[in-house]
Amino acid sequence: MKERKAANPIQVGQVRIGGGGPLAILAGPCVLEDLDHAIRHAETIGEICDRHSLPFVFKASFDKANRTSIDAYRGPGMAKGLEWLAAVKEKTGRPILTDIHEPAQAAPVAEVVDLLQIPAFLCRQTDLLLAAAKTGKPVNIKKGQFLSPQDMRHPLNKVLAGGNPQVLLTERGTSFGYNRLVVDFTGLVEMRSLGAPVVFDATHSVQRPGGAGAATSGDRSMVPPLARAAVAVGIDALFLEVHEDPDHAPSDGPNMLRLADLEALLLDLL
Repeated sequence: MKERKAANPIQVGQVRIGGGGPLAILAGPCVLEDLDHAIRHAETIGEICDRHSLPFVFKASFDKANRTSIDAYRGPGMAKGLEWLAAVKEKTGRPILTDIHEPAQAAPVAEVVDLLQIPAFLCRQTDLLLAAAKTGKPVNIKKGQFLSPQDMRHPLNKVLAGGNPQVLLTERGTSFGYNRLVVDFTGLVEMRSLGAPVVFDATHSVQRPGGAGAATSGDRSMVPPLARAAVAVGIDALFLEVHEDPDHAPSDGPNMLRLADLEALLLDLL
C-alpha cells in the first residue's frame, strides 16, 4: 500500500500545519458578534486544544459577504472587526484566521491576522488571490462548491505565481442539487497530491444552502461522522465553526458545533 505523502508544511504564527505534524484545529464562531464573545471562545477552545496537544488557530469573520438574505447579520465590518481580532490575539496569544472578500482588504487584514482565507465562492478570483499572495501571509483557499478537487491546482498556482508558497486547501462540500452538499472523500487525497496541506471543513460541509428559505440551514449532528471520516482518510487540519449557543447565533447556527461538544469530538478524532 502506497504511503500517504506528507504535504509541505506552512507556518501560521507559532502553529505548523502539514509536514507530518499533529492535526491542527482551525476553530471559532462563524462571525464576530462582540469582543468578549470572541475572547471567551478563543480562550475556551484554546484550553481544550492545549489539553490534547492540538495546535490551534482561532477563526472568526468580520464580514459575511455572501449571506442568503439582504437582511442577515454580516458582522461588525472590517475596521471594528480588525480591532476586535487584534485584541483577541493580544489577549490570548493565538494565531488568527479571517476571510477577505476584495483585493483591497488583503493588505490591512494581513497587518492583524496570521492566515488569510479565501471564501469558496471567490476561489477563482485572480485579483483576490494575487492580493492575498502579495501580503506574504499564509493563505487558506476554500474549494468552491462547484469545483473538482483537481481544479484546485489553478487557485493554488495563482498564489504560488504571486510569490507565496504558504497555501492551504480546504474541502467544504460540493453542490448536489438544490439545498444540499455532499463530500467526496477521495477529493482529500486528490487535493493533497497537489502538494499543499489539506483542511477539512466539517461544519460548512453539513450546510443546506438556502434550506431555510431566507437563510442557510444545516445538520450539526453530521459533523462528527464527517470529521472522523476525514481524519481517517488523512488531513492536516480540521476547520470547525464552534459556538456556545448555536441555536441563537446570528449566522450558520444550524451547522455550528456546540462548544460544549468540542472536547468529546476531538478526543474521538484523536
